[in-house]
Amino acid sequence: MNELLLIITLLVSFGGTLLFLKVFGKGGLFAWVGICTLFANIEVTIVVHAFGMDQTLGNTLFAATFLATDILSEIYGKKEASKGVLAGIFTSLTFILLSFMWVHYIPSESDWATPYVKGLFTNTPRMLLSSLIAYAVSEAIDVSLYHAWWNLTEKKTGSHTKMLWFRNNFSTLISQFINIVIFNFGAFLGIYSFKELVAITGACYVIYIATSLLDTPFVYLARKFAAKQENLSTEAAV
Repeated sequence: MNELLLIITLLVSFGGTLLFLKVFGKGGLFAWVGICTLFANIEVTIVVHAFGMDQTLGNTLFAATFLATDILSEIYGKKEASKGVLAGIFTSLTFILLSFMWVHYIPSESDWATPYVKGLFTNTPRMLLSSLIAYAVSEAIDVSLYHAWWNLTEKKTGSHTKMLWFRNNFSTLISQFINIVIFNFGAFLGIYSFKELVAITGACYVIYIATSLLDTPFVYLARKFAAKQENLSTEAAV
């Protein structure tokens, strides 16, 4: 059941990225980054067993934010990709602030939700802060690496468009490793034993490797969408 749910979540996360791009354009990618960051910060509090490994949830949603910023890099450039990263950072900061206040309200006698909210968020500031730091650092590295690899492949091939798979995968695989190490050790060091923590981190990175490789076709599709839209705009102008 967990495996099936993870696969469905991956399809929703990556498919939603393309849907928001197609319907809303560049602004849709900024919005999708915020949506995925928000829900990933909630999901990441849950540890499940799937594919023979213990892992935190949120992996597929965070992977979608990397997909969105890679698409922004590929189609709109480094400046817009950096804005996408900021959208995720501001979303996380807002969520941390609001969730901190939720657990300090005095509930009415008829309230039933507060115990559950407190159970979920009272002990998560460290986790959310670790998530924010991991996201900010790894996404900034992802954008920088994407364009560094792009410059390298353009010099090697003489083409501005070739080897998209290379810049997409090698920027994401490196930045995702940094992301998961910062988050897991920041959020769970002292909660799990070092051995358990290394195992969870390794399991999460295996998932990230899979999601990183699987997101490449979506970047190609996004570039086709953008090229088609540009052609339509040119024809309309003529």
